Amino acid sequence: MVELIRGLRAEEVRGNLERVRSEIAAAGRDPAGVQILAAVKYVPLEELGVLAEAGIELVGENRAQDLEAKAQAYPGAFTWDFIGQLQSRKVRQVLPFVRYIETVASESAMEQLGRHGTPETEVLIEVNVAGEAGKSGIAPPELPGYLERAPVKVVGLMTMPPLAPTPEASRRHFAALRELAAEHALPELSMGTSQDYLIAVEEGATIVRLGTSLYRSGAS
Repeated sequence: MVELIRGLRAEEVRGNLERVRSEIAAAGRDPAGVQILAAVKYVPLEELGVLAEAGIELVGENRAQDLEAKAQAYPGAFTWDFIGQLQSRKVRQVLPFVRYIETVASESAMEQLGRHGTPETEVLIEVNVAGEAGKSGIAPPELPGYLERAPVKVVGLMTMPPLAPTPEASRRHFAALRELAAEHALPELSMGTSQDYLIAVEEGATIVRLGTSLYRSGAS
């Protein structure tokens, strides 16, 4: 079992947030053009107030029931994205609380979005750019069909590259997603985590999903 992150300190999180923004600028990007999403899967509900105090505005949750509970406990404190594997039966549960669902990757989820969403509901489609067996995400050639059939507004793409020994090894996957998004005029690119976000930023990420880089003292 993964240990929950407790004992967060607002000044440390704020310092890490400022450091990440400085690193984004050093990578040649305007920090205002890269949204820093705090992944809160392992952050208990009672610790979320520390994130708000530290200046975190955008958060992402992997589990529908936890997203609902946390969003209801902190109304108006954050903008929420759903970043976990989206099951079609959970679509109705998360829609009232989120800005984006970042992980649409099945026909059944699209069907449920058509039933419970509106044409203004905004989602990202998860793409398995590396072609990993058993991993969620559609294959790149499937994207045009998904875009044509989408009953909601597709604003971008998301990917999780394979685990790699170095951040640089993820570059080609991030570049592939960027090229795919550009081909279909999709503005949002959600890619990069604490281990490789600077490579993702260099390749055009507009959203990076961070955990350790924000929460740990002395994180880098």
